[in-house]
Amino acid sequence: MRRALLLTAVTPLVWGTTYAVTTEFLPPDRPLLAGLLRALPAGLVLLALTRRLPRGAWWWKSAVLGALNVGIFFALLFVTAYRLPGGMAAVLGAVQPLLVAGLSVLLLRERVALRTVLAALIGAVGVAFAVLTAAARLDPVGVAAGLAGAASMALGLILTKRWGRPSVSLLTATGWQLTAGGLLLLPVALLVEGPPPALTAPNLLGYAYLSLVGTALAYTIWFAGVERLPAAQVSLLSLLSPVMATAVGWAALGQTLTPVQLTGMTLAFGAVVWGQSAHPVGRRRGRKTSYPGPRVGACPLNNDGPPLRSRRSRPTPHRCATHAASPASSPPPG
Repeated sequence: MRRALLLTAVTPLVWGTTYAVTTEFLPPDRPLLAGLLRALPAGLVLLALTRRLPRGAWWWKSAVLGALNVGIFFALLFVTAYRLPGGMAAVLGAVQPLLVAGLSVLLLRERVALRTVLAALIGAVGVAFAVLTAAARLDPVGVAAGLAGAASMALGLILTKRWGRPSVSLLTATGWQLTAGGLLLLPVALLVEGPPPALTAPNLLGYAYLSLVGTALAYTIWFAGVERLPAAQVSLLSLLSPVMATAVGWAALGQTLTPVQLTGMTLAFGAVVWGQSAHPVGRRRGRKTSYPGPRVGACPLNNDGPPLRSRRSRPTPHRCATHAASPASSPPPG
């Protein structure tokens, strides 16, 4: 489980690079187009690789999950980005671990440790210190969209874990969700923003990175973590995204870091690490089962239960064949 935890943590770190890529490579004022070109090409690529379509109930389940995890979430995320400063949007997104913790108890019947809840609260405070500025303003519509986006992603994560995955590969199931979410965004983007503008080479490079790395790869890793780890534990990792965004802004965009921001980044990162310790990642806890060896004189049993029979003699009530590695077992000496 430790390996799954570390691998899942890669996803919010990759998502943390989205802000820098968006500001440096993508055309301005096209947030819905960015969401559309993140989701739909990634989903179609995965569908082309796996060549499997949903069956039965998984048509509507994939549509619901794709809407919550991708379509609705992306749309609300960009509404928040338009109406609120980036720091305020990040703080609203940081409430997602708290929502997931509550939904885990209600819908999954998972036990959420008090340490996990406290870590989520501390992490949200750390994110606020890391990204908020004195000029941050509150807009009711933006705040509502930010909270609704966090709730959409939280419910999508919970339903992804509750419904599980059908007998298909992880790439296939991820492709279904991304395609459904992209198709949901397509008419919205065309109605609100109109036809896409002429794209330059840097634009195409930025969209390719966000679609293939930031969406196809990142969501596949994320859903793999959702399958293997408790939902609250996975959601707590999302606090790494604004921390990564702040670090990339300093390293790549020349943004300054104040002592308060450094304190917030340290607090958020420490909260993630501390919260993970509430979920053992080594050997699973549980009742230890022992398997005693055969009693002297007892007949060994095969996997199906009845005693193994010798090929050389008919079975008798008082004889049993020894389970040996030889092609034919011989009866025990008389």
